[in-house]
Amino acid sequence: MRLWLRLGVATGFVMAAVACLPHRPTPAPQEQTVAATAETATATDVAATPELVAPAATLAQLELPTPGPNPISAWRPPPYPVPRAVRPDDHFYFLRPIPSGNVNWPHPRYRYGNTFFGEEAIHTGVDLDATRGTPVLAAGAGKVVWVGFGLYSGTHNPTDPYGLAILIRHEFGYEGRLLYTAYGHLDQASVWQGQRVEAGEVIGEVGDTGNAEGPHLHFEIRFGENGYFTTRNPELWMVPPEGWGVLAGRISDTYGQPLPEQLIEIYSLENGQRWDVWTYALETVRSDDHYGENFVISDLPAGPYEVRIAYAGHTSFAQMLVLPGQTNLFEFSGRKGFVVEPTPTPGSGLVPPSS
Repeated sequence: MRLWLRLGVATGFVMAAVACLPHRPTPAPQEQTVAATAETATATDVAATPELVAPAATLAQLELPTPGPNPISAWRPPPYPVPRAVRPDDHFYFLRPIPSGNVNWPHPRYRYGNTFFGEEAIHTGVDLDATRGTPVLAAGAGKVVWVGFGLYSGTHNPTDPYGLAILIRHEFGYEGRLLYTAYGHLDQASVWQGQRVEAGEVIGEVGDTGNAEGPHLHFEIRFGENGYFTTRNPELWMVPPEGWGVLAGRISDTYGQPLPEQLIEIYSLENGQRWDVWTYALETVRSDDHYGENFVISDLPAGPYEVRIAYAGHTSFAQMLVLPGQTNLFEFSGRKGFVVEPTPTPGSGLVPPSS
């Protein structure tokens, strides 16, 4: 298929052939989220078991998040089955850790790599603002290697910022490296250390233990080893809803240096809905090994969009088509403008995780 991208800066525009890609979604008007309970999930690691590495920071470095109202739930399609990989580099290996019918999408103002407008520590996961008592599901099959208070410090600590937390080491990896998922601020845990769990199995309930000023689940993905500096953006790993996609981007200045906490505006060309997303703050978080992104927005309905970025006194824009069920990627390089990747050849959509 041949698609067209419209690029522009200020009053001009250029036409170029490109692929479809989505941008990170801010909730629709009916599901608008205004600063929900974002907790400082700046968690290090647990050193309590042989599988885990030592903490890389101290509790004194953590900050409390600013509370806010819970988002209003809105209908969303059911998720695709996992694993799924339409693009060659897609790795949607994980289920949503909150079941459908509940708030199981990331808080739009405190995504991975964000600082809640500079007020909080850099976020090493995503927050899913489900209500207290909502079941928490294992995102994939694996072994429980931590249950209790102390995930950050590696030893029992009732004041640990994660609160009651669970860590799972998964039975599959990615390119020969281990994968872990962490679940924080739980009200209850229903598994024990050493237990094997299946994908979708209930492992606990949403709560607000630890550094959380309201019920929500803090969810992390750790890649290669269990460490504070080994997290990756969960929005690139959680399977999207059917018919929706994920948008990732590399946003830099004219000289190729990443632009931290840069606002990106996304508009639906079908209904005018707007999403705002911010690039990662510097340090702590890590880009995906393949995409090299510094922002991601998941759960974006497939369709045509316009992306706008203000840089050096000008607003640049690009019009693009978001394809469903895959990660869509583009680049922005300051005065050089936008570049969009070609549309990949569709695969089976059932590429299994590597062991």
